[in-house]
Amino acid sequence: MKIIMDAMGGDNAPAEFLKGAFQAANEFGVEMILVGRGEELLRIMKQLGYDTLPQGVQIANADEVVDMHDDPATVLHTRKNSSMVLGLKMLADGMGDAFISAGNTGALLSAATLLVKRVKGIRRAAFGPITPTKSGSAVIIDAGANAECSPEFLLQFGCMGSYYAKKALNLEQPRVALLNNGTEDSKGTDLQKQAYGLLRQAGDKGVIRFVGNVEAREFMLGGADVLVCDGFSGNVLLKSIEGTAMYMSSLLKGIFTKNLATKLAAAICSSGIKELKGLMDYRRVGGTMLIGISKPVIKAHGSSDALAVKNAVQQAIGVVNSGICDDIRDNVDKMILPRETQANA
Repeated sequence: MKIIMDAMGGDNAPAEFLKGAFQAANEFGVEMILVGRGEELLRIMKQLGYDTLPQGVQIANADEVVDMHDDPATVLHTRKNSSMVLGLKMLADGMGDAFISAGNTGALLSAATLLVKRVKGIRRAAFGPITPTKSGSAVIIDAGANAECSPEFLLQFGCMGSYYAKKALNLEQPRVALLNNGTEDSKGTDLQKQAYGLLRQAGDKGVIRFVGNVEAREFMLGGADVLVCDGFSGNVLLKSIEGTAMYMSSLLKGIFTKNLATKLAAAICSSGIKELKGLMDYRRVGGTMLIGISKPVIKAHGSSDALAVKNAVQQAIGVVNSGICDDIRDNVDKMILPRETQANA
């Protein structure tokens, strides 16, 4: 298997990306193509103590880098020789099995859509990060790719999220729910009300296991395995979860370092504290798949370090092996509304 990586995108690129890629090649036996400024990558590689590239790792030169402030809509023209754009072109041309980038999110979405393209019939690709909940883990879809959505988009998100959860979470019948401000089917804006009807129809047909509306707090308590929402709401929810986790972590640190007694308590509870910190650590997952694109594209966290990069590679390997892109392609007819229904949706 061959994984293409944008070695220049992200806050800690390229040094941490070289470290993570080298570790991944060694531990997983996967081939890595690092796309970036060749001379800079080789110089940093030597600073890390490597005289030659590790076995299975190669560099593809790219003179430009997509900046976090670049306009996503024009990146293909203004940064056509960038590590992100060239890497996606390589994926589209079959030179690798998956692509990873921690760079500009909007640019990645735009370039992947135009170069690698969506699965035919899918209206919008979506970010589907996996987040911990009381019952284990769950997929939030969409978590930021599409701020404005139609009911049909949410129907497709629910179906794609269900197929993804089956593979990523090893669930036979993932519970799909719609994020709303109440559980009643009359709750929400017109978008939620219409999306509820479409998801309910998909549930009645056996396409998904739809369990209705769920509030944000109930989702975190294990109310669903796949949470369907527009990208604006999903991103706000995801950032709220991350911020709450960081706040609770700082509170615990303050409590356990208050005095000698609490420090002793911390020592006694150390294994539990480590487990809790691990659940909150984004580096364990590595990134989020851009679901709906025809080939695996992984968006890594912007502040990824070597551990997060290595785990993003592991996630990419899992996505490739799962065949999720083929599952979506084979079942896309179940996610397309009749024309008369589209006009009303």
